[in-house]
Amino acid sequence: MSVTVYPWHASAWAEILARKSQLPHALLFKGRLGIGKLDFVRKLAQSLACENPETNGAACEACQSCRWFFASAHPDYREIQPEALRPAVDAAPASSERKPSQHIAVDEVRELQNFINLSAHNHHGRTVVICPAEALNVSAANALLKNLEEPPPGLRFMLITHKPSQLPATIISRCQQVALPTPSLSIAEQWLTEQGVAEPGLALAQASNAPLTARTIADDEFWGQRKLFLGAIAQSAVDGLGAAEQVKDIPVSRVLGWLQRWTYDLVCIKSGGAVRFNPDFSMVLARIATPLRAVEILRLHRTLLGWQRVVHHPLNTRLFIEDLLLSYCRLLKSTEHGASHVG
Repeated sequence: MSVTVYPWHASAWAEILARKSQLPHALLFKGRLGIGKLDFVRKLAQSLACENPETNGAACEACQSCRWFFASAHPDYREIQPEALRPAVDAAPASSERKPSQHIAVDEVRELQNFINLSAHNHHGRTVVICPAEALNVSAANALLKNLEEPPPGLRFMLITHKPSQLPATIISRCQQVALPTPSLSIAEQWLTEQGVAEPGLALAQASNAPLTARTIADDEFWGQRKLFLGAIAQSAVDGLGAAEQVKDIPVSRVLGWLQRWTYDLVCIKSGGAVRFNPDFSMVLARIATPLRAVEILRLHRTLLGWQRVVHHPLNTRLFIEDLLLSYCRLLKSTEHGASHVG
């Protein structure tokens, strides 16, 4: 497990290392998904456990403790993530009848007790990382709360959240919060260029300016699928069922995300703003938006946001995609009955 602290977190990294010896037993790292929060926390845990840290407090990268981190086998470190986010080698065997869980169950928190009750390998203590903390179900959050209230000596918790508003207030109140920033557009584009991403600006637009997310989608399959889908909905007359047939093999979460961003851009245009997510389709979006009513676009956009809650649940993906596209077609056809209200 080789991790790094990204350039846009340099200030936060220097600040937290400067107070390394005074860190509380529970930290909550918050920030946008895809900016490198987990890597930051892993590097911090490695630095806290390092046997021979650098003068600034960072890990030496050479001691036995650091080598354990590189091998993902440190005896004083535990990491809890939902099954769906774990590396394939750690995940349960694939099943056609069950999708990997997006949540952290109470049993996974309770299994920490053996680790919590063990003595640390050295005097640097033990670390538990939970990512993302909002994936804890109610029972798991309550079980964790007991440990946060009465932590054993030498045990620290590092929670990571992309959506702090979804965390129980009782969890938040027992943690010291650390906000990790999203990089500026120029820094993110420079970093992506160094990573070999061909169109960093467009990739960042698709990823809400989150550079790690932008890097993961920078592959031919993603862009080919996006071109196919947006090409289908950019037509003057969209055939909902025909478009659904074209994109039936694309992951439904991508289809929903693309349509959600498309409607967001339509709302921006109607509000006099600039296209945010699909700058390469700006002219097409302007043409489509012109006869539409902003209230109708916003209604569909909010419906799509609501469907995000069920997109990962077991469902008939073909019917789901058809419903998405037929809803979009109804939006386009609404101009036939509301042309006099345009603007």
